Amino acid sequence: MSMDIIYSRIPQRPPFLFVDKIIEQEGNKIITGLTLTGDEDFFKGHFPGNPVMPGVLIQEALFQSGALLMGSEAGGGLGVVTKVSSARFKSMIRPKDEMVMEVELIEKLANAYMFLGKTKVLGKTVAQVEFTCAKIEG
Repeated sequence: MSMDIIYSRIPQRPPFLFVDKIIEQEGNKIITGLTLTGDEDFFKGHFPGNPVMPGVLIQEALFQSGALLMGSEAGGGLGVVTKVSSARFKSMIRPKDEMVMEVELIEKLANAYMFLGKTKVLGKTVAQVEFTCAKIEG
């Protein structure tokens, strides 16, 4: 899916946009991707000589993917993270890696959306995060 669809669903823009494609979306699940060039600013300082994507930005990519799923619903609104229940990092993400984010809506209560997200590189899970977002008027 094109960047136009991503831009229509979430407000983030480069350099703070961590999704560059929607690979698949069906029902309560979305799969998105981000190809890292190695030129991203965060690699310059995290860590010089041994660049690694910060864990908080890996989480942000999952949060943005969840927001894309929320944004596909009628009614609009803005998704904001209200809780991170758990976050596990199993491996590092480096320049030139292609990240694949799989986010599934586990439960919805009123304006609260509970998600399970996984980030994979080359089919291997590198991070898993359980998080909740609230849909608020934008």
